[in-house]
Amino acid sequence: MDSEVSVMLHCAPTQGFEEHQVQVEISSRFSRRSVPEIEKHIEAVWNERVTKEPWLFNGAKFRLHSAHLSTTHPRTSTNFCTMAGDTAAQTINSTKSAEGDEQLGNCSALNRISLHCGEGERAPLTINARSKKSICCRETVGEPQKDARPSEANGAILRLQLGLTCYKDFLGTNWSQEAGNLQQRGRLEVGDPQALLAQPLGVGAVLLTSDGKVVMLRRSQRVAEAAGLLDIPGGHPEPKAVCQGVSEEDISVDLMQGCERAVVAEIFSSVCAEVRDEVNVPLGFLSAPVLMGIALNHTSAGRPSAEFFIRCSLTMEDVKDFYWRGGPEAHESTDIVFLSKLEMLQLDVKSPLWSELCPSAKGAVMLYQLVRPDQS
Repeated sequence: MDSEVSVMLHCAPTQGFEEHQVQVEISSRFSRRSVPEIEKHIEAVWNERVTKEPWLFNGAKFRLHSAHLSTTHPRTSTNFCTMAGDTAAQTINSTKSAEGDEQLGNCSALNRISLHCGEGERAPLTINARSKKSICCRETVGEPQKDARPSEANGAILRLQLGLTCYKDFLGTNWSQEAGNLQQRGRLEVGDPQALLAQPLGVGAVLLTSDGKVVMLRRSQRVAEAAGLLDIPGGHPEPKAVCQGVSEEDISVDLMQGCERAVVAEIFSSVCAEVRDEVNVPLGFLSAPVLMGIALNHTSAGRPSAEFFIRCSLTMEDVKDFYWRGGPEAHESTDIVFLSKLEMLQLDVKSPLWSELCPSAKGAVMLYQLVRPDQS
């Protein structure tokens, strides 16, 4: 097991969630717990950082508080509910259906698995579901690739509980030297080690070319995090995309009430935008994203990232050509690397390449191996 990363949840039998299977609940209850002395620490960290790097600017981010998986199944009889704790691993029992097929968390009406975002969610969690094709990228030019996933809906829903945070809060909590102490305090005071942390939700993409190659990027030595390591295209969904025309400092949870579907759309479309900006592949060559699960980056105190699978209708050589033309965020990487699907499946902590992967890439690889979204 790699101490830098863990899987918070995955949905292997579904081969991933599509946009219409994801819901969000947005509330200030899901934002970071504010404590006066911690606010002073955050402000001090920010001021010091801006003094050294005056080009930095703060921006609103979505904060992941928890995730809830639920599904209905006609032949089930048992309810399961798992909450976050301090154990290194959690085990979800499964029962067997009448045909003997093992179904995780079978129940007569509703199966729900609830996870708070943070320490303890070390065991991969799965549910059964099948769904119709997402149309996340319907506004793009060209014909998106149709993936070969199952398409029969089976009542599966992933519900994300989101608050608001910002880049400044991330630097002063998750990325701070005090992160461990903040986790301990949160655990002792409110039973949630992540309660005092920013926990911004990131996104990342396992991008598969038409000839079966997975795209990775060599991070620039000039970036603040994981410099020189291999990464997948990724970034963050932006609240400002939902609250258009509102300044960053005026974005609030109240402004997003009633805009829950727009928030989901931003989460799914933002990962496509990151591929476009970092790899320079036009959106029209990308399929609708499929959410494989959520990984936690423990080098930044359990920061969560939603990892997606995206097909690209271009070959490896085509993608390479687009990349070297240079995109809007070309400065963030120095090279493009391609792995075969077999190499992706065989990657583990014993592989020489594993040590070259940054935590976000490791989490995406783990989810790809668990979910196998490219299988028909």
